[in-house]
Amino acid sequence: MPRPLSPVEVRAIDATVRIENQIARTTLTITFFNPAGQQQEGQVLLPVPIGAALKSFAMEGANREFKARVLPKDEARRIYDRIVAQSKDPAILEFAGHGAVDSSVFPIPARSECKLRLTYEELVPADMDRLDYVLLRSESPDYRVKWNIDVKWALKGGIATAYSPTHEISPARIAKGFRAKLGGRIAPGPFRLSVLRRKKKGAVASFLTHPEEGRDGGHFLLLMVPPERDESAPALKREVTVVIDRSGSMAGEKMNQARAAAAQVVEGLEEGELFNLIIYNEAVEPFAEKPVIVNRENLMRARKFIEAIRVSGGTNIHGALQEAIAQPVRKGIVPIVLFLTDGLPTIGETSEKRIREKVRDSNRNRRRIFTFGVGVDVNTPLLSRLADDSRATATYVLPKEKVEVKVASVFRRLSGPVLSVPRLKVVTRDGEPVPHRIDDLVPHQLPDFFSSDQIIVTGRYRGSEPLEFRLTGDDGERRRKFTFVFRPGEKRNPFVPRLWAMRKIAVLTEALRDLGADSALNGLTGDNVDRNDPRVKELVNEIVRLSTEHGILSEYTAFLALEGEVFRPEERRAALAAGNFDQRALKTRSGKLSVNQDLNLWNQKQRGTLNPSNEYVNGELEVERVANVAQFSDMAFFKRGNEWVDASLTLAEKGGAALPVREITVDSAEFKGVVDKLVAKQRQSCLALGGSLELVVDGTRYRVR
Repeated sequence: MPRPLSPVEVRAIDATVRIENQIARTTLTITFFNPAGQQQEGQVLLPVPIGAALKSFAMEGANREFKARVLPKDEARRIYDRIVAQSKDPAILEFAGHGAVDSSVFPIPARSECKLRLTYEELVPADMDRLDYVLLRSESPDYRVKWNIDVKWALKGGIATAYSPTHEISPARIAKGFRAKLGGRIAPGPFRLSVLRRKKKGAVASFLTHPEEGRDGGHFLLLMVPPERDESAPALKREVTVVIDRSGSMAGEKMNQARAAAAQVVEGLEEGELFNLIIYNEAVEPFAEKPVIVNRENLMRARKFIEAIRVSGGTNIHGALQEAIAQPVRKGIVPIVLFLTDGLPTIGETSEKRIREKVRDSNRNRRRIFTFGVGVDVNTPLLSRLADDSRATATYVLPKEKVEVKVASVFRRLSGPVLSVPRLKVVTRDGEPVPHRIDDLVPHQLPDFFSSDQIIVTGRYRGSEPLEFRLTGDDGERRRKFTFVFRPGEKRNPFVPRLWAMRKIAVLTEALRDLGADSALNGLTGDNVDRNDPRVKELVNEIVRLSTEHGILSEYTAFLALEGEVFRPEERRAALAAGNFDQRALKTRSGKLSVNQDLNLWNQKQRGTLNPSNEYVNGELEVERVANVAQFSDMAFFKRGNEWVDASLTLAEKGGAALPVREITVDSAEFKGVVDKLVAKQRQSCLALGGSLELVVDGTRYRVR
């Protein structure tokens, strides 16, 4: 008998997307390879959005177009079912509910590549001031075809911001729009991209929601862009104080870079803004008694002051902070501190907890304290919380990284403040309070709004009546107010609860790290607060629950994905997690094993995109990924042996009888009914796992073979 031919492979896909207002034109160039020793026919079955119109379909270099058409979703589903019945692999059904392009391509030469190019157009749906584009791609963790995506989007009146919840993008502005490129081994799953229309006056905002099944409420994401600066009104100015550690450990390259960073900041300020410089070891020495105006004379004096900095002595962190925040502040100014240190507090007040409390209580002028930890011998929980308490951020300059580059990056982001001390209040349409309608907001305190900022707030809601989110803030002249109407709807955006859970886990982990500071008062390192503390147990149990339910794992909970660990007794899971948090979050306050924790927490809190690989920075400051866990729609799955198991089963069976299992095969009528139910809930993407699958659908537990 002749041996079967090796199948045609897909080697790469290049997607070029051009969107004018609401018309999207998507061109896919698919590179095929025929590994066989003779020419073969290729079968193309490509999912496309419902309503898409095929514009062209041809092989590159050929003189003819191939016959192809867009199948409606029901016809595409029949083809999917037939393929699944023949190959016993349900993975293709992740595209059930979408249309498809179906065609054969012949000939594909032996041991050769060929390229197929197709173009389709669609109308991009709009939700008020937000437009949403989706490029369908497989969510299978085993499908790792190289993709290149190039998107240009132009919108009449301009684009305020571009946001992708699924993939990291760095959009570059072009006329009336932006351009973004992604390439290489990008994360699997559909590429989702939203833009907000620019408004000449006022802030721009949009809500994305995900109602919970069987409950009167769900999760929401609020995407906000600050108002454009009113050219007729006085602009908010900055007052920047650069505080530099000049203790003995800063000698050499670190101090050279710190000097360069300070000079770069001072000379980067605009006319009418103010600055000061403070250097410290055991003593604290300011450049001026109070911030001075930016002019030629003061800049010349500042250069000489910076050049004359010499290193010696210990580290009086508390004294330097108190000097910086005690300075008077002028009206209409955003007061900023850039605080650099490479060590632990060794002079004056050295208690992490007391330093933080005293700074918070003394900071009556609401100075934003942007901290920079240079190297790994710093108290990372202290620096991170000093920043967080004051609406700022912490940055860590790792070995071999340049201080001036990190400082300059943060300082550039702080250009053009447009709204300071912003607050968000939720009321009814009549202005009445709404207790218990909105909760678990992350972040609970908004940062200042700067030009080109994109602010993401996640939370939970109850009820279906419309609400008003009222944003207030100072623009340099007056307190301004913006109103955004929130209308809970039925549309499901499954990424929303996962993003909320990722951020919530970070908040709970920070609370654990804070408990470690409680015991640092007398030179202890967390010995008085340990895994048996009731507060620790409560926080750890909630983190484990959220991690399991949403499939979001970190350095503390990665063990859940080890062979079968998540299916062990709940008490065992909690004990293992508590041990990890005890040794790391509570008792580790400096060094690589502390820096990596703060890098991960910052990423979780700030991240606006999904993290399907559960990447985190490990104790060697290297990127690590967690296997054996997968996220699909609003479901999570853990691998047990050769089977993927619905995470809800690990939560539903606590203290109760296990759900009975119905065994079904992929070629059965019952399986088709299960797929229909998944499609109705937009959960069919979990079928991309293929193979053996155990899941719960409408309260029934199925094992798919």
